[in-house]
Amino acid sequence: MPKLTKTIVDKAIPREKQFTIWCSELKGFGVFVQSSGTRTYFVDYRNVHGVRKRMTIGRHGPLTVEQARKLAMAELGGVVTGRDPADDRATRRRSVTVRELCEDYLAMAEKGLVLGKGNRPKKMSTLYTDRGRINRHIVPLLGSTRVVDLSKADINRFLRDVASGKTAKVEKTMKRGKSIVKGGAGTAARTTGLLSGIISFAVDQGIIETNPVHGVKRPADARRRRRLGPEEYGRLGQALAEARAKGETPQLIDAVWLLALTGCRLGEIIHLKHAEVDRAGGCLRLEDKEGASLRPIGRTVLDYLTTIEAVEDCPTVLAPVRDGQVFGGMARGWKRIAKKAKLEGVTPHTLRHSFASAASELGYTEPTIAAMLGHAAGSITSRYIHHLDSVLISAADNVAATIHAMMVFQPEEAQPDSGALGSRTVVEGL
Repeated sequence: MPKLTKTIVDKAIPREKQFTIWCSELKGFGVFVQSSGTRTYFVDYRNVHGVRKRMTIGRHGPLTVEQARKLAMAELGGVVTGRDPADDRATRRRSVTVRELCEDYLAMAEKGLVLGKGNRPKKMSTLYTDRGRINRHIVPLLGSTRVVDLSKADINRFLRDVASGKTAKVEKTMKRGKSIVKGGAGTAARTTGLLSGIISFAVDQGIIETNPVHGVKRPADARRRRRLGPEEYGRLGQALAEARAKGETPQLIDAVWLLALTGCRLGEIIHLKHAEVDRAGGCLRLEDKEGASLRPIGRTVLDYLTTIEAVEDCPTVLAPVRDGQVFGGMARGWKRIAKKAKLEGVTPHTLRHSFASAASELGYTEPTIAAMLGHAAGSITSRYIHHLDSVLISAADNVAATIHAMMVFQPEEAQPDSGALGSRTVVEGL
């Protein structure tokens, strides 16, 4: 029986049935090797009453052998003083509150131990949003509730309270800054989705047996139905042209144009690097997601990108206005542009939905549109980009050119016929 090491654990060959490898150096410390290949560390001991207990420490991978050994030593040390670690853990699990669960969830997520889309660790930007929803909605309404006592009635009441604006308020964020916390159906739906993930984490930890959020109907997010029509695209284009003529921040104008022509998310454009623009391949190779993502773009967007002046030693397409890593003036800047264009209820993300809507009007199928938007369902984007690259790039270029034509259309020019969205528009002189 050797000392447990990483090499021994990694090289253990799974068998038809689970088996155990004990550590010769620390009595009671071992690892289960399951038939699936999963390896789980544990401690085995007898409490003060002589009853044999076994307690799981964690899985190999997220935990190294040495980390597991230190945790095992701590638990076995408690046994010597009369503690029963397994009972202590069970007691903690029965009494943990939603607030404490959220703290544990965020701590584990920050270490990369909570997986998001595609079974990848959550990005820090996603965790920032999660933390805001936890602190502003989940903790104020459910923080003192014990996790084991949560019911569907609690979740439904939580949904109603957030939707009705019970947690809405204005917070000071800096000396002169503020954060406006809103309620509404969309906020309720998204926050409840996060709560479901947190409770699923509790199920995995053995704190609760089932997730009470499952089966609860969430309200539809009305903002997602907002789309720009041809006239609104025209007003947006005119507002951008007037803003540029009056000396508006170039990065803001370029960001709005790129959002409209690519259907990308705001963060993807703000953080877009020169190295992620594949001109030969006609796509963006984004690395700042939860894993790599390919976006077909085509000539219309590539031509626009050539008009953006690169700043020496700046890796991002949109250079920072002041010292910093990325352009940070989008929030207030968008409000100025939207006001000038008379666009009510429109956010930068609306441009993404509008891109999809324009693609649908052009007759493209849902899988094609999903591939253009970089949706993570399966590996649809990579399949298209490698096997149907010219078709998909042409489709993305067609959508971008059509949107560009609507944004630069001038009243004195001939009004395009009702079938304009269905034809290929060639754009010159971007």
